[in-house]
Amino acid sequence: MAGTAQASFVMRDDVVAAFMDINPVTRGHLLVVPIEHTVLLGETPQGTRDLLFAAAVALGEAARASSFGPAGINLFVADGEVAGQEVPHVHVHVIPRFPGDGFTVDALAWRSPRPARDVLDQHAATLRNAFAGYSRQA
Repeated sequence: MAGTAQASFVMRDDVVAAFMDINPVTRGHLLVVPIEHTVLLGETPQGTRDLLFAAAVALGEAARASSFGPAGINLFVADGEVAGQEVPHVHVHVIPRFPGDGFTVDALAWRSPRPARDVLDQHAATLRNAFAGYSRQA
């Protein structure tokens, strides 16, 4: 993050910054980003991820307490281009939600027929095996 673009900052410290999204889907929609450039969550140091999500949760709570008075909060991360990540820098959207705001998270695949239990068990085994080799110290 070069820090040269104009932004309406809500907070900034040595690790993370939060600023208003220039294309908000609701009033109060903001982005929380690490100062150090990384593209994917897995590339982001664990301590930075911890502070990134802690800031996102705290900012969501601040939005709830604000005069905006949202009825809910969405935290949204698109991790990779295929997942919808349009800006190649890790960021968490904090989206205040209001009745009838028109914003939807619509996954058509969730409406598909449910897979059989044996398929789910196979998928769980695949992920368990991958997770066994995962280092939480990344």
